[in-house]
Amino acid sequence: MSSAESDEAFLAATKPQKARRRPLRRILLALATQYVIIATIVGLLVAATLHYLVTPKVVAQFEAIEAAFKRLPPR
Repeated sequence: MSSAESDEAFLAATKPQKARRRPLRRILLALATQYVIIATIVGLLVAATLHYLVTPKVVAQFEAIEAAFKRLPPR
């Protein structure tokens, strides 16, 4: 038996192992992706609500306070 035959026999005996799939990693990646998408949507909704609904009310209140101070008699 030559060394070439023994190398061939060794290579035939040792089959390459299949890559083990990791379902847990895929599940965690999907959950993390969903979390990021939902967090982004909620953040944009909060920002839009503050910008279009809350900010004008706050500005109007400060303008009313400023107008009231201007009507006060000087000291």
